[in-house]
Amino acid sequence: MKLAVLGASRGVGLALSRMALARGHEVTAVARNPDVIPLARAKLRVVSGDIRNRAAMEAAIAGHDAVCVCIGVSPTFRPVDVFSQGIMNVLAAMQKTPNMKIVSVTGIGAGDSRGHGGFIYDRIVQPLLLKTIYDDKDRHEALLKESGVDWLIVRPSMLTNGPDTRRYRVVTDLTGVTAATISRADVADFILKQLVHPTYFKQTPLLTY
Repeated sequence: MKLAVLGASRGVGLALSRMALARGHEVTAVARNPDVIPLARAKLRVVSGDIRNRAAMEAAIAGHDAVCVCIGVSPTFRPVDVFSQGIMNVLAAMQKTPNMKIVSVTGIGAGDSRGHGGFIYDRIVQPLLLKTIYDDKDRHEALLKESGVDWLIVRPSMLTNGPDTRRYRVVTDLTGVTAATISRADVADFILKQLVHPTYFKQTPLLTY
């Protein structure tokens, strides 16, 4: 499989790129500053690309089987639009490669997962530190759902740098659910398994232990 990873320099994007290469896939790792990507493999292509630049997205993802959007921003009180503007550029670029799948990583608190992060996260962290980010992640998700492409939105619970356990819950019915944690490696494992054997596409599963 040929996989383009947007936001490959850190976090889930880096974990996904590393794991995909280890499992024999071809990876195009895309980041605004590709020099910081600590990967060097035979099937790796590293490119510079800003998700706000449509031409850069077209060049980066053309010819791939799937694209994974793993971008993130630091907490801010200012309005955020990188997620919504970015997904519009990615969707436009995907039109040049028919049948491409897209996986987007948002997080606990996006869409109907809001209110399932636990008292401190729901009452303090998200409303005070992450509000503008998640407002835009909601717009991002809505645009993706309305796009008509083959999409999967992955909502990890609180992320850790823990190991690849391959033992986690995939939750689609959030009734009574309070998210715990999930390692970035296990998020990567879920994404790769879904790209090979899709069972949750057109859904928004929450990943948690």
